[in-house]
Amino acid sequence: MRIAIISDIHSNLEALKTVLKYIENEKISRIICLGDVVGYSPRPNECVDLVREKCERTLLGNHDSASLAETDINFFNEYARQAILWTRKRLNQETKEFLRSLPYTYPEGNTLYVHSSPVEPEEWHYVLSVGEAKYSLNQIKYSLVFIGHSHVAVTFTLEQGKLDESNFLLSPKDRYIVNVGSVGQPRDGDPRASFVIFDTQERRIQYIRLEYNVRKTFEEIMEQDIPPLLAHRLLNGR
Repeated sequence: MRIAIISDIHSNLEALKTVLKYIENEKISRIICLGDVVGYSPRPNECVDLVREKCERTLLGNHDSASLAETDINFFNEYARQAILWTRKRLNQETKEFLRSLPYTYPEGNTLYVHSSPVEPEEWHYVLSVGEAKYSLNQIKYSLVFIGHSHVAVTFTLEQGKLDESNFLLSPKDRYIVNVGSVGQPRDGDPRASFVIFDTQERRIQYIRLEYNVRKTFEEIMEQDIPPLLAHRLLNGR
């Protein structure tokens, strides 16, 4: 079985539609979303509608929580705060109810799905380094963890450290944290939408990067009272 794992859509409808179309064409029936469906871009309700329809499981992200005023945005940077305040005014009741229903984690056998760190996921910690990844893996029982949150597509392992491969087989002797990157606002220098396909039979991880109509999302942001920086960073993946 193949599972598509997406994260950090951030109200970018064009990126999400492109990713979902690819997944459909690949005949992948299971989609798990690691959260942050909303924030930054101007299509929160439309993105939530699609995620609710297409994803088997969806987890809570910090921007989802903040849009419900359940996470303190004083810890957000200025641009993220402005985008959250804009988003709060535009969420419809169905979107709010859906976001309120989301859990922090989804365990499945030896695999854990979570938005941020597997350790204290409600605190929204980042896993940005080999050291942080090894610490997290040593605190939990799972051999494979899928995360998002940082918008950087990267894999860390307990034995090998940081992996540079975008297509690899899981070793039964190692343990992994796989950051699937961001569908709607990548920050690893590659502006293409990022997500992962996990083949559970082959035990294979494959990163997918897709070009989408970034100019349309750029223009939609510029037409709204959302910081222009959030539009410009889409163009270079920073």
